Amino acid sequence: MAEHLSADHNTESWALELLALGDEEKMTPKQIAILQAAVDVFAEKGYASAATSEIAQKAGVAEGTIFRYYKTKKDLLLSIVGPTMSKLLAPFVIRNFGNLLDRSFDSYEDFLHALIRNRLDFARKNFKILQILIQEIPFHPSLRNQFMEDIVSKVFERISAHVEHFKQKGEILDVPAPALIRFTVSATIGYIMTRLLLQPDREWNDEEEIELLIRFIMHGIAADPK
Repeated sequence: MAEHLSADHNTESWALELLALGDEEKMTPKQIAILQAAVDVFAEKGYASAATSEIAQKAGVAEGTIFRYYKTKKDLLLSIVGPTMSKLLAPFVIRNFGNLLDRSFDSYEDFLHALIRNRLDFARKNFKILQILIQEIPFHPSLRNQFMEDIVSKVFERISAHVEHFKQKGEILDVPAPALIRFTVSATIGYIMTRLLLQPDREWNDEEEIELLIRFIMHGIAADPK
């Protein structure tokens, strides 16, 4: 998977931005190298199959050096995922979403266009970290709870305001906003995961796919009655 993503995102820039967001804990060059290597190995093999010896080799350090900084492999995972969500991904989500969610749109379809393109671009640039989250959140309740608190809850309220606006305009069904958001988010995530994770080598026409996705969200898959 790393081969497919190398052109879109390099881990070093992620590590440097993470450092810039949190000055309370200074990292050594070796620690940065360990985190960079761990991101690559965890993303490629998953936490359970990743070996600290392989992470050490990729980082160019002795395996014992890892355990000077992190007591266990799980501590290493949490040092990536926890700060990434609270210091990097959460601010990225809010910052990238900020301009989008502060804008006004003429229609819900226009909002969906901007939303889907925004999230696809975000996923491309941060896919290794997102892949680790996807792999590990189901098996670590503390990560799941942190993800809900740091990201989902902060974004949900702002998307809800747009949904309520277009409900009042009569453009979308008058059903609870959480249901509308779940449907929209599920369809969008399904497309992005298929695009980047399940079929990354397929030749994609993103504009056509996004148009089709929006048509499904807005009108379903039923044929027009004759």
